[in-house]
Amino acid sequence: MTTEKFEFEGHDGSMLAARLDLPTGRVRATALFAHCFTCSKDILPARRIAQRLNAAGIAVLRFDFTGLGHSEGEFSNTTFTSNVEDLTKAAQALAARDLGPALLIGHSLGGAAVLKAAGQIGGIKAVVTLGAPFAPDHVTHNFADKLDEITRDGSAEVNLGGRTFTIGRDFVEDIRAESLKPAIRDLHAALLVMHAPRDAVVGIDNAESIFRAAKHPKSFVTLDDADHLISRGEDAEYAASVIAAWAERYLDLGSAETTEAVPEGVLRVREADAEGFLQDVSHGPHHLYADEPVDFGGTNRGLSPYGFLSAGLGACTSMTIRMYARRKGWPLKDIQVDVTHAKVHAKDADPDTPPQKVDEFIRKITLTGDLDAEQRQRLLEIADKCPVHKTLHQDNRIVTELTHTA
Repeated sequence: MTTEKFEFEGHDGSMLAARLDLPTGRVRATALFAHCFTCSKDILPARRIAQRLNAAGIAVLRFDFTGLGHSEGEFSNTTFTSNVEDLTKAAQALAARDLGPALLIGHSLGGAAVLKAAGQIGGIKAVVTLGAPFAPDHVTHNFADKLDEITRDGSAEVNLGGRTFTIGRDFVEDIRAESLKPAIRDLHAALLVMHAPRDAVVGIDNAESIFRAAKHPKSFVTLDDADHLISRGEDAEYAASVIAAWAERYLDLGSAETTEAVPEGVLRVREADAEGFLQDVSHGPHHLYADEPVDFGGTNRGLSPYGFLSAGLGACTSMTIRMYARRKGWPLKDIQVDVTHAKVHAKDADPDTPPQKVDEFIRKITLTGDLDAEQRQRLLEIADKCPVHKTLHQDNRIVTELTHTA
């Protein structure tokens, strides 16, 4: 995953700040993400969704609406209609780079905006909403105590999520006049509605209304006990995974190849997330991920480095036992190898060694089949003939070279 800073002109000529997340290798499709009311392009759900879609070869543009985040302009002068116009401007900017979007994703009020914008952007094949309101004026409950002041004075300062924003009369009047039902009915794209039943900001009845107004193909997926902002990592990751899987059904992605060509015999590891630890691993036609657990700052989307090392030992052990049993014609039906890894004091493993820590791999091998005791003992001995076992036991040399970097 490569992230580029991206700028484009918004509805009023202000320059809007964006991030263009590009997958490794060929771009198979492009998605456009609209953030929630007064949020930014860098919220957790946006980042996780971009990572997941990138893994499927889908580029993602996420931007700050006018007057928010790093974008220029005055938020107090914006409306729901101007948000929709910003979305169409973003789509035009992508099209100028031959990356016209086929997928729109919107969170909260951003979800309402993508439902409205979909009919104004050519080539949209799928739309996803996360905790979206059926009526855009639903957001006024966040500052209901200020509505009279806004109507009387033309604007008022409101506190939203601990930050102060100026809400204008035009914004309130615009969202009150907006109806999404015709736009949803005439969507002409697949729709995925995602909503948490316990969403205390935008009730689940909004998702029901959106779903009922839409024509098929449409899908609904619950976000269970997630909060409205989808602020927990596990909830954001779940939403991202579902969107990535669902989108592949409705987007014309072409070839499933998502990685660049890697020279024969080379295993390439490339950073997929500069903010975490996710690594994109490519070897020949094979593609997988390495990561760290959530507790260590990762997203737990792949094996840890030591997990891969243990996997190599376990797989090689099983293969070596199978080859020997097959050659002997022994009735071995199944092999299971459980590998654990830990750092232990060397004296615990060998009392004669100086105090130091060594890596200890423990293999527990389960052999299923009508084998006698002698055969089982021999297969246990054969396990130590595994090439990876031998590699780990012997002294090794690692040569590191710094290649040219752009």
